[in-house]
Amino acid sequence: MTPDTTAELVFLPLGGCGEIGMNLNAYGYGPPHLRRWILIDVGVTFGGEDTPGIDLITPDPAFFEEQGDLIDAVFLTHAHEDHIGALALLWPRLKTRAPIYATAFTAHLARGKLIERGLKHVEVTEVPLGGEIEAGPFSVRYITLTHSIPEPNALALRTPQGTILHTGDWKIDPDPQLGEQTDIAGLTQLGDEGVLAMICDSTNVFVEGESGSEGTVRENLTELIGSLKGRVAVTTFASNVARVASVIEAARQAGRSVCLVGRSMHKITDAAIATGVIRALPDLIDEEAAGSLPDDHVLFLCTGSQGEARAALGRIARDDHRHISLGEGDTVIFSSRVIPGNERDIFDMQNRLAERGVRIITDRMSDGPIHVSGHPARDELRQMYQWVRPQISVPVHGERRHIVEHAAFAKSLQIASAVTPRNGDMVRLAPGKPCVVDTVPSGRLYLDGNRLVPAEGEGIRERRALAAFGFVSVSVAIDEQGDLVDGPLVRARGLSEEDGRSADESLIEIDQAAEEAMLKMKRRKRVLDDEVERTLVRAVRKACEQHFGRRPVIDVNILRV
Repeated sequence: MTPDTTAELVFLPLGGCGEIGMNLNAYGYGPPHLRRWILIDVGVTFGGEDTPGIDLITPDPAFFEEQGDLIDAVFLTHAHEDHIGALALLWPRLKTRAPIYATAFTAHLARGKLIERGLKHVEVTEVPLGGEIEAGPFSVRYITLTHSIPEPNALALRTPQGTILHTGDWKIDPDPQLGEQTDIAGLTQLGDEGVLAMICDSTNVFVEGESGSEGTVRENLTELIGSLKGRVAVTTFASNVARVASVIEAARQAGRSVCLVGRSMHKITDAAIATGVIRALPDLIDEEAAGSLPDDHVLFLCTGSQGEARAALGRIARDDHRHISLGEGDTVIFSSRVIPGNERDIFDMQNRLAERGVRIITDRMSDGPIHVSGHPARDELRQMYQWVRPQISVPVHGERRHIVEHAAFAKSLQIASAVTPRNGDMVRLAPGKPCVVDTVPSGRLYLDGNRLVPAEGEGIRERRALAAFGFVSVSVAIDEQGDLVDGPLVRARGLSEEDGRSADESLIEIDQAAEEAMLKMKRRKRVLDDEVERTLVRAVRKACEQHFGRRPVIDVNILRV
């Protein structure tokens, strides 16, 4: 391919640079006024305490919403939610007919998400492992890696300005239990041919050594499960099919039948079987049948390792699961890590289990690892750079501290240049010195019920304020001459009496403050809604602050009679 002298090769992250998750990456080629684009991954992150009522958060694709016809393809590296979870949510906004490409396991799950959102007409094209696709000025080859889900892939992007390696999520696992090992020959050959830039996972850049192997985890789980009496439950990430297979094998060797518990556990294993990732599973038992087995002969493989209230283990911990209960003499094994931000939910769930006499075993309590990360530690990063030898390092998939540290680490490995992008930074990779040449609109969208709304939208800000400060409504009826007909009447939500009841008697003082404020108003001002609202808000807020020590959200309703 001969480069156009006016064309630029650019990288644009709209998610995943500043957080771990919510990945949305774009590569553009062409002159600035007429670039052709490909997108790689369209993922979500999850809501927390600071986003009340919000479960899913997506990148804001506003930059592409009016240029969907310039997108030549969408490529998915693997099937984790932070890489495919926003595909169906954002697809209508992109207004594109670009083909979607993924390997079989990822394609199966991506199709399911599109169908759930009513997008049955949107096709996902399966690419074989190692397959190559032409998309506008890009030639894209899938390169097999290892991770904590089946069929993780790097993408080698060949362009007239040079070759880019986009790693996606990865690690180097010599014994992954399921699927192929890392394609070292393919990565080395790519390095021999020359790589302009590597856009690379930064998640574990602060972790020394190696991430560990699924083979070691299987050995340790087999030994641990074989030593236990009573009922055993294991919770892990459903997407880690190799781990699921290891738990099932460990249970088989211990003479235990396995019961899958949780929607995601069934969904992922069904996908793995349908796409040939797992050839066959031993006979599994359903939840009702599990109740009739002796305690030492059953193992529950559960969702809910992050303390999710609605997941299987969360319901078991609250003792409100329809078929399964755990108690004295039983054990729950957490074959998972604590994702930052989930600590409180996980520990609350573990405390509820402990109250019921259930023994808790985590990775820190076992003799050998019963969980390993799916992301590269520093020795693995070093090895990848030695194989690929890029001219430019572009760290992604991390918070700011991860990205900056990764860039410094790459330079210590004699990589000539490193760029540390933020979401919305358009990085020119070629021609010339790599640098940020533009900043485009970026941000977050919240899935609020069934609609996507801006993260800083008025409704979301109000909800945060309601959750933090409570709510007071003031109603007043005023006639056309400005005389009070009824009210002000004050009602409150989220404010408390000293005995813990919702505020009731205490509102008498707030009522009085509102009434005094209205009586002090001149009649000519009472005919103006804005003046009435301003006066009541000021008086009620001051009274609430004095009486409750809070400044609640105040809503004024004016009835003209």
